[in-house]
Amino acid sequence: MAPSKHFTRPFGLALCLSAAALSSGLAQAKTFRMALGDNVAGTQYELGVKFAEEFKARTGGRHDAKLFPNGQLGSEEDTVSNAAMGTLDFSVLAINNVTPFSPSVGVLTLPYMIQSLDDAVALTQSDIGQTLVDNTVRDAGVRIVGWAYSGFRVLTNSKRPVTTLADLKGLQIRVPKNEIMIDTYRAWGINPTPMAWAETFTGLQLKVVDGQDNPYITVSSMKFDEVQKYVTNLRYLFSIEPLIMSESVFQEQPADVQKAILEAGKAATEHSARFLVAEESKIKKALTAKGMLIVDPANDEKEWIDNAISQVWPKYYDQLGKDNLNKSLKMLGRAPI
Repeated sequence: MAPSKHFTRPFGLALCLSAAALSSGLAQAKTFRMALGDNVAGTQYELGVKFAEEFKARTGGRHDAKLFPNGQLGSEEDTVSNAAMGTLDFSVLAINNVTPFSPSVGVLTLPYMIQSLDDAVALTQSDIGQTLVDNTVRDAGVRIVGWAYSGFRVLTNSKRPVTTLADLKGLQIRVPKNEIMIDTYRAWGINPTPMAWAETFTGLQLKVVDGQDNPYITVSSMKFDEVQKYVTNLRYLFSIEPLIMSESVFQEQPADVQKAILEAGKAATEHSARFLVAEESKIKKALTAKGMLIVDPANDEKEWIDNAISQVWPKYYDQLGKDNLNKSLKMLGRAPI
């Protein structure tokens, strides 16, 4: 006997609805792509791994993040453009590669603005940091959802110990394509060589440039000890590497996923600070054991500080705003300009 229509139609409809619900659930699950400029041993990777772990846990395993280190998805600046267009989900990159797109974050790259990890945390995890996040969304179409703390950018070179500005003369130093950093070296009496990050190791290896500056963690992870001999413990720039997300992709997510992203970013940020404290001293010892010679700037870095602040800061008062700079200085307990 044929089944009645009364029975088959609701049953068929239920099957269709169940299949649609299952299909919808599968469609919502996603593995987000995250670009990293550095390799798998650096601060960027540590932040990315922790974010992915936290994000997966906070979404009940529905979502994950896959990391692409070593610039596989393009240069750090390219990843900002790609994220702005919505063709890339996440990127971890040096703050100086965000400043061309959102100039206000340049406050974090002024020489000697940040003088400790505590300063870096205070600025990024405060109302000032939230303003930088909001400005970056507005200016660049990307949202900062986490921060990696990599430590001070120390100077390395292959020719001689450098403790004074006189020692710096005649050296070809690689810098990122960042005006504040370029102006800082000019204030120290040399014209640095802007060079893409992907070209830096080869540039050092082939003696196109004599030196570069980066945090100890990066010096170690990029194996610069193979092409550099001398380290100068400069403290002019504390390296901060934001985790950015495409704002269009962020807005496409439901509220619970947005919440998970922000919470995972916060957890990864806190982990990054702990990682820096735990690892940096060990890395310095390891680099010394590999033959690198570490020296301190003469006279507590006074001539480096005086030249940088007196010659570089005034150039950026209009761009960054004196009021904004003074808010940062006040938060850090320092005198206004």
